[in-house]
Amino acid sequence: MAFKAPVKDQLFCMKELAGIDQIAQIPGFEDAGYETAQAVLEEAAKFNEEVVAPLNWSGDQDHGSWDNGVVKASPGFKEAYKALTEGGWQGLQMPT
Repeated sequence: MAFKAPVKDQLFCMKELAGIDQIAQIPGFEDAGYETAQAVLEEAAKFNEEVVAPLNWSGDQDHGSWDNGVVKASPGFKEAYKALTEGGWQGLQMPT
């Protein structure tokens, strides 16, 4: 079964329970509104569904290893990490 990110549920919680629209009115959080959250969640879902989730089974079957101080990642993880960094995801929490 393929992974499907619960974007709709996450957006509901952010809007209705956490009050993201009110948070976006706080000075310094103007860019943290609903539309931004929706765009980020949709792109993160796509990345995780297409790149990360398919590695779950193969990573369990051919897991990484540690040998004499050398780490060997499971096949596909190096490329997934490269895609993560090229997409700028590691800097998402940093100030604009």
